[in-house]
Amino acid sequence: MANYTYLVDDISQAAENDGSEFLNYIPKMVNRAEERLTRDLDDYGLVTYTSVAVSSGVNQVTLPSGTRIVKNFNVIANGTRINLLQRTDEYIRDYWPVSASTGTPEYYARRNNTTVLIAPTPVSSFDGEVVHISRPTTLASATPNNYFSDFCYDALFNACMVEAMVFMKNYNAIQLFEQRYQQAVDTLRNQARRTRRDDMQMPASPAGADNNLIVGAN
Repeated sequence: MANYTYLVDDISQAAENDGSEFLNYIPKMVNRAEERLTRDLDDYGLVTYTSVAVSSGVNQVTLPSGTRIVKNFNVIANGTRINLLQRTDEYIRDYWPVSASTGTPEYYARRNNTTVLIAPTPVSSFDGEVVHISRPTTLASATPNNYFSDFCYDALFNACMVEAMVFMKNYNAIQLFEQRYQQAVDTLRNQARRTRRDDMQMPASPAGADNNLIVGAN
């Protein structure tokens, strides 16, 4: 199984460069590659479930640290899980203009990168759960494995090699590794699509009307 030490050695050998300046720069290459993969992939491996406190009389909730995308926000009211519907912040303020008024939350909206607005303002405290996309723990000597190294190694390696070629000013080779990276990401995206339906499901029209998609058709 690939890990951080394996990746560093792989990059060094592929680049044919074991100089100290190059090796010292590899952590930055890995960091940039992981940032890129976090943005490019739509994968269940990046999904995290985090419990949050929804306080009575407060219409803002702080998101878990490192949240990039909120997939779902739900609260437990009287033993029933309520999936809040996502709206814009303008909608929230228009729908519930007096934040001091309270009720059972129905909607949420991103306020900024670290908080969300909810409406109605909670009438009591609720247990909440945020389902979000976050970057895995960064690969390093102290944390030698993460989701990218275990399940997306080909894409991770090629993204690192793009950064390595930029460092080495080998602009022709950048195109090669960029192409290999895109191919690897495409296969991961296809894998993610396949996980979203089992073999017994028929592809359905995203419009929600009559199914006009035919299995096997392009």
